[in-house]
Amino acid sequence: MKSDTQVAIIGAGPAGLLLGRLLRLSGIDNVILEARDRHYVENRLRAGLLEQPTVDLLDAAGTGERLHREGKFHEGFELRFGGRSTRIDMRELTGRAITILYPQTEVVKDLLAARDKTGDPIAFEVSDVTPEDIEGDRPTVRYRDAAGVAHEIRADFIAGCDGFHGVCRPAIPASLTKTFLRDYPFAWFGILADAPPISDELIYAHHIRGFSMHSMRSDKVSRLYLQVAPDDTIENWNDERIWTELQLRMGSEGSPRLNEGPILHKSITPMRSFVTEPLQHGRLFLAGDAAHIVPPTAAKGLNLAVADVSVLSDGLITFYKHGDRSVLDGYSHLALQRIWRAQEFSRAMTELLHHVPGQEFDERLQRARLEGLVASRAAMTTFCENYTGLPFAGRIHH
Repeated sequence: MKSDTQVAIIGAGPAGLLLGRLLRLSGIDNVILEARDRHYVENRLRAGLLEQPTVDLLDAAGTGERLHREGKFHEGFELRFGGRSTRIDMRELTGRAITILYPQTEVVKDLLAARDKTGDPIAFEVSDVTPEDIEGDRPTVRYRDAAGVAHEIRADFIAGCDGFHGVCRPAIPASLTKTFLRDYPFAWFGILADAPPISDELIYAHHIRGFSMHSMRSDKVSRLYLQVAPDDTIENWNDERIWTELQLRMGSEGSPRLNEGPILHKSITPMRSFVTEPLQHGRLFLAGDAAHIVPPTAAKGLNLAVADVSVLSDGLITFYKHGDRSVLDGYSHLALQRIWRAQEFSRAMTELLHHVPGQEFDERLQRARLEGLVASRAAMTTFCENYTGLPFAGRIHH
């Protein structure tokens, strides 16, 4: 079966769904293709820390109502090291805040609900997705639907929002791309615990035994993380060992002990940084995890995907409204500027808080950086400007 559209979007994660929503608000036809079923997409577990610019763009897309009702806006966070704790007031330093208790899963549900209302096409459980003729004027996407029926979509542009393991990035000739990759010598062991959080704000802790973090999933459920070796396994960590290590690493003078309770879920996440350049070739454009991966320390993954979409949607809207391709042609250059700044901050925050054993010189430097951060208003301001989110480059024309 053959069909036509203006923009074919591959991937129904936050990047693809938000792009489709912003295009629809400007009257631009688009189709979304997704390899997974809807239930999986709506229930895929991902953490959620939303930068202020991300919240602003979701508001502009008309999908922020529930977020403001159910999310929790945090104006500061706690930094623990050397047995003491310092609260850093983001609102006072930058005038901005972050949103938590509204994970990526909920953002996706809001975007899907908005698409349901407009009736724009979205095909789940597709297979054999193949972008073709991306250097021509009307590229094609071939795929099979859930019933195995072959389809062909002709479009003006293709947006590759299909993640790190998707089909769009490999569609750009390898001879024209450059990949940047860094693997870190540690991983995150994450737990979900049936135990009330001890703080309404995030707590980051540096300890000689390794990094730890305290967050929350609700008023009754805590989300906590421990730095572990990249080859560690969940089987090595029973509940007693987990709580003992968390209490030790997160302890600080005058602070309450963590509330303990049954552990509901365990996972280990490797730490890596990845960027591909360029983000476009012909009429194919990459956004989100298809283009970059960041370590989770600074929670930039979802926010970077939204930043990409801000620029890409601006380029597409400008093209269709004014016949001007200059923003679209500059997409890769513009998006990569913010991507690399986010990569640098994520790397710096990761190396600031995680312990690498056996490197005493680096340990002293790390402690000096931590002391310098909390002693300087200017340093804390710069840190919080990056943490709460740099402005998006895209300008949405509705």
